[in-house]
Amino acid sequence: MNDNYWYLKKCDIFHDLAAEQLLLLEQHCHCREFSRGQMVYTPKHTADTVLLLGRGRVRTFHPATDGKQAILGFVEPAELFGELSIFNQGDELRNEFAEAVERSSIVEVPQNFLKKLLNESSAVANKLAKHFAAKLSRAEGRLKSLLFRTSRERLIHLLSELTKTYGQPTADGVIIAQKISHQDMASIIGATRETVTITLGELQAEGVLKINQRRMTISNTAFFNTALFPA
Repeated sequence: MNDNYWYLKKCDIFHDLAAEQLLLLEQHCHCREFSRGQMVYTPKHTADTVLLLGRGRVRTFHPATDGKQAILGFVEPAELFGELSIFNQGDELRNEFAEAVERSSIVEVPQNFLKKLLNESSAVANKLAKHFAAKLSRAEGRLKSLLFRTSRERLIHLLSELTKTYGQPTADGVIIAQKISHQDMASIIGATRETVTITLGELQAEGVLKINQRRMTISNTAFFNTALFPA
């Protein structure tokens, strides 16, 4: 068994497959290595595979009109991305960009074989449906945040998301284990880097969080509930 098998095994969607099914899936997959900053795909690439991040980190984005990036999200190990290709017919193209943020190993799952697996395994189909539902819920939440909240509220909403995804309890609070730049946060919430920097400084002065070497520790987690859902 090579790394592909273990990458597939760690993915929640494929976790409950029998060993024989995993081995068959592995035989149809191909693993590729990407260096930091290398494009995984662009809208010029055919969407004929679903991708699984084995190790590393990937971000998906659309170019913004000002030449910057509108970040759609970050992909972490054991997560699927580019999965909308499941619904494609023929040689349709990708509809966003994906870039390796650090050196990454990515498993390519052929679209046709995954469709066959979905027809054969209700467990995989159900987990993939839940995956899409969770992704849609996050996207709707972010859209509502962009439409109806101030830049400060949008940043607080993002920090709340990051805490849930990457938070690790410590004696001083909850540390956001993954580094994320001010520019990346700005690209996600539709603000400027300067606005993010100023707002983070205000939150630090208010005792909500601490920043040390680009690592953020949330000192007051209860603040998020009152800030986002005031009485």
